Amino acid sequence: MNKILANFAVIIALALTASAQSGRITATPTPTPPDETLRIVTEEIKLNVLAFDERGEFFRDVTERDLVISENNILHPPTSVRRIAANVLIVMDTGGERRSVKTLDQTRKVARGIVESLRPGDSFSLISYADKAEIVGEWTNDKQQALAAIMRTNFGRRSAFVDALKLATDFLVRTGLDNKHLVLITDGTDSLGRSSQKFDALQRLMATDVSVHVISYTSMEAASIAPRTKGTSTTPPPKALPPEVVDQLPNGVKDQQKAVKIGPTINMDRTLIKKMKARKAELEAAQEQLEKLAENTNGEFILPETVDEMVEKASLVARMIDSSYVVTYMPKISVAETRGLAERNIEVTSKRPGLIVQSRRKLLIQAEKKN
Repeated sequence: MNKILANFAVIIALALTASAQSGRITATPTPTPPDETLRIVTEEIKLNVLAFDERGEFFRDVTERDLVISENNILHPPTSVRRIAANVLIVMDTGGERRSVKTLDQTRKVARGIVESLRPGDSFSLISYADKAEIVGEWTNDKQQALAAIMRTNFGRRSAFVDALKLATDFLVRTGLDNKHLVLITDGTDSLGRSSQKFDALQRLMATDVSVHVISYTSMEAASIAPRTKGTSTTPPPKALPPEVVDQLPNGVKDQQKAVKIGPTINMDRTLIKKMKARKAELEAAQEQLEKLAENTNGEFILPETVDEMVEKASLVARMIDSSYVVTYMPKISVAETRGLAERNIEVTSKRPGLIVQSRRKLLIQAEKKN
């Protein structure tokens, strides 16, 4: 006879944001009689679903009766609807040797705007990355502690975006919390050009129960370097040094570096032009990746045209985070039946007049390999 099957567990993290955000699946071990082998898996998917009234205000009393869930066009009833505090990890991009618009001060302003706009009771943590990715603020619901952590960040010459994604994913997965959100303040480029590793890191993030929101530098950075992709330009060239470095120079040198250049610029450096074209293409590719990441995790993707707009939109991201319910349902096609890597497209709709829900989610499910 086979031995008793015990301690069977399958854990798969899923996600759904900005209306249908996070998803996690867990399996419950079931005891079996000594003379037979029986395996029963109970799975539950968790989603973050945004709820608004017709005026765009948060809808406060959503119940299971109000929602319908569609997974790959198969209808599912919710099993629970809960309103809980958000757990928000902010990732600050503070580096990059070829940055033009992105500055430490600007990134700090956006991060502060998010923290200050979130509701009391939410928890915050903070990661910054430049030459390396590091945790600069552990979980806290004290806004003053979070703001102090933001001010401890530093700038650097490199941009370790892939390392930041890996660190953020690990940090969020091990919390064991629900209603998790990741806010990326970034241009989405990596100094080492690790495109395949970036793809893998993004895919892994999509297989968690994390909602990803992006406030992107990409459009402003691309517009800033566009004149440098041409031989002749009437636009003043960008500063050679980041503002953080210029501010530390002696007064005479500092004034020279801050002086505004007037007149047309002729660039005879073909190597530089080629590098700027490659940089612009890299930014455009990063923008597309970040937009898809936010869309597939039901998050907000913000693409500001000015630095002032970037700060203003921080409160919008906070409002979306604080407008979510945690919704659960039991999938009719179990994760245990999944073969290889599979996608589940999930949408939540409202049956209640006046209730508007925002939900979109593409869940990547990696089936567990059997020994």
